[in-house]
Amino acid sequence: MLNLNSPDDNSNRNSLQDPVSLNVGGEVYTTTLDTLTRCRDSMLGAMFTGQIPVLKDNRGNVFIDRDGKVFRHILNYLRSSSLDLPDGFSELALLRREADFFQIRPLLEEIRHYETSVPLSLRGGPLGAMIMVNVDCKVRVLHFNLRHGPENYELRTCSVQAFTVDLFCTWRAFLTLLCERFTYRTSQGLTSPRPCNPRQNRLKLEWVPRPDELPQDQYDKQRYRGLTISNPEVSQSADIMNMHWSPCEITDMQGFVEELLKVSLAEGFKVDLVTPDPAEILNCTSLRLIKC
Repeated sequence: MLNLNSPDDNSNRNSLQDPVSLNVGGEVYTTTLDTLTRCRDSMLGAMFTGQIPVLKDNRGNVFIDRDGKVFRHILNYLRSSSLDLPDGFSELALLRREADFFQIRPLLEEIRHYETSVPLSLRGGPLGAMIMVNVDCKVRVLHFNLRHGPENYELRTCSVQAFTVDLFCTWRAFLTLLCERFTYRTSQGLTSPRPCNPRQNRLKLEWVPRPDELPQDQYDKQRYRGLTISNPEVSQSADIMNMHWSPCEITDMQGFVEELLKVSLAEGFKVDLVTPDPAEILNCTSLRLIKC
């Protein structure tokens, strides 16, 4: 049974000595006060510096009514200040929830970095998930006046390519990944695409690359927008490795399909159907991929 007495802060602190045994949801761990108070502004820091009374089970272990198995990763982080998760770890959402409960802010930041650096497939995902993609390109003729000076205008004509992608995916997390990977470039700056409807698993992308013969102001006047991807660039200075993200313009449909294949294959998808010619996948009009 639990000891529900709530001694004053000083006696609570003085009664705890190294090593400290914890019963977390039925799992027993042994550690030190130094480890448990590594993040002093966390709930564990408050518990083991006497700011919050602790409960003990009938064996004298400090009892915490939380998930016992995932607490292993929280304790290891406090020991090493490093988030080391096994390959195929699939309980990231649970770990994030527990780290938030214990208010371990550096660990929450590490989890956010982990989520952005590790492929979705290594964080779990439904086998058999499907991606359906339909692509289209239309050529539009644009007429505009080019100003050479006061009351001096020249009528110009140029062609632009308007690209459309309709994408359906049964795995919503993959749609989120695509929305992070692709970015619209507009006159107002960079913006991220959004799914067609929060309740649907569809994403529609529409963009028009700016041809060299079309002035930027005329391009903006038509409210056209470009599509970019973010590629990591690594620079080295003074023996320090720095990584930043540089946007790269997608100027044709082949470039989009190539990037989509890179992302989807990295997440465990395999090409299942290509139309019209499987031998010309970059020139396809429709594409189906299945997660294996």
